[in-house]
Amino acid sequence: MTDPQLGMLMLGLFIFIIMLGFPIAFTLMAMGVSFGYYAYYTPGQEFFQNRIFTLLVQKTFEVTSSDVLVAVPLFLFMGYLIERANILDRLFYSLQLSMKNVPGALAVATLITCAMFATATGIVGAVVTLMGLLALPAMLRAGYDTKLSAGVVCAGGCLGILIPPSILLIVYAATAGVSAVKLYAAAFFPGFMLAMFYIVYAMGRAIINPALAPKLPPEQTNVPIATVIWALATSFLPLALLIVSVLGAILFGLATPSEAAAVGALMSIVLAAAYRSLNYTMMKESVYLTVRATAMVCYLFIGSWTFSAVFAVLGGQTVVEQFFASMNLSPVQFLILTQVIIFLLGWPLEWTEIIIIFVPIFLPLLPNYGIDPIFFGILVALNTQTAFNTPPVAMAAFYLKGVAPPEVKLTDIFSGALPFVGLVFLTMALVYIFPEITLWLPNYLYGSR
Repeated sequence: MTDPQLGMLMLGLFIFIIMLGFPIAFTLMAMGVSFGYYAYYTPGQEFFQNRIFTLLVQKTFEVTSSDVLVAVPLFLFMGYLIERANILDRLFYSLQLSMKNVPGALAVATLITCAMFATATGIVGAVVTLMGLLALPAMLRAGYDTKLSAGVVCAGGCLGILIPPSILLIVYAATAGVSAVKLYAAAFFPGFMLAMFYIVYAMGRAIINPALAPKLPPEQTNVPIATVIWALATSFLPLALLIVSVLGAILFGLATPSEAAAVGALMSIVLAAAYRSLNYTMMKESVYLTVRATAMVCYLFIGSWTFSAVFAVLGGQTVVEQFFASMNLSPVQFLILTQVIIFLLGWPLEWTEIIIIFVPIFLPLLPNYGIDPIFFGILVALNTQTAFNTPPVAMAAFYLKGVAPPEVKLTDIFSGALPFVGLVFLTMALVYIFPEITLWLPNYLYGSR
């Protein structure tokens, strides 16, 4: 068996093993070390003199000393603190009051709350679960359609994947070796455009068929304007200032993502203290969850970079490049094919595995088709959202089902989420057709590469 064939066998075995349920990070490291031992073997060497062990240590050092990845635990810590700061119920209530005259007021308030909270935390499961406990029962009590209500919560909870400061974009920047700041700028318009599509869709459904989203009774909306202003000032404004200050500092070059994340983490502590939620238990849980998630990401990077290095040495990457070259694809066809593959990978895998393991296979091919890696990263971030809401493995739907009232069926959640998946595909199509939606802001702020 030739080295390139061994490389493809290595990739095939990895996919087969993870389908059996083995831990992905450690499977990557085990496959990288075992196949790498063969790739770097020279006759007569002692066991630990093989260069694969040097490569593993080197990749571990690169991951743990990466300036870009420092932002990951800081943003995670900020998110976990905000999640526990008891701000979500106040935020939803204030937006509900301020949107009382808008068609589908509760759905719109839910989407805006999800967008803000998802942006601040970046944790899909947490946003969907908390909004499922808070907003879904409120919409159902108000007579809202079950499918529409469930779709709004599932779709809104995934917006943090794309809208900065997104942890996915930080991980992609480290994987692709591109500027995280430019990625954030590139994601700005597509992210908020997608959120606007969600809001317009919910309002449109309410206008066309008011029975799907009845108006709230007067006793819930006849509130003095001073009460509304105070509710917004004590819930919406603090979180908005936190997000704008962190994101603005990054986009305008006042701070690196890591520095802005550190300030954001400090501000989230202050915010939790202001809401009288800061205590030892909360801090301990937030630190524990941050360390656990960060360790997972770091181990994935170590395993992936070791695996990728051995895969390239064996010639597997060359086989992939030759395969795509033999198909004579145009840039658009290449983009569509890669996005279809990523869409399918989203069913069995989390976004972290897709970004760290499989996206690097496509990255070396981008120059052959003249595709900007930043543009490609935004498409991947958009595409990844569909996996959370597309059956049969729609994690957002399962998160919501876990906290939804018993009468809400899983099929209703699937049906409600699918139209929002269509809006993601619409956004991707617009980004395909008009790439300046993504590239104009980073080029304007920082100049073209």
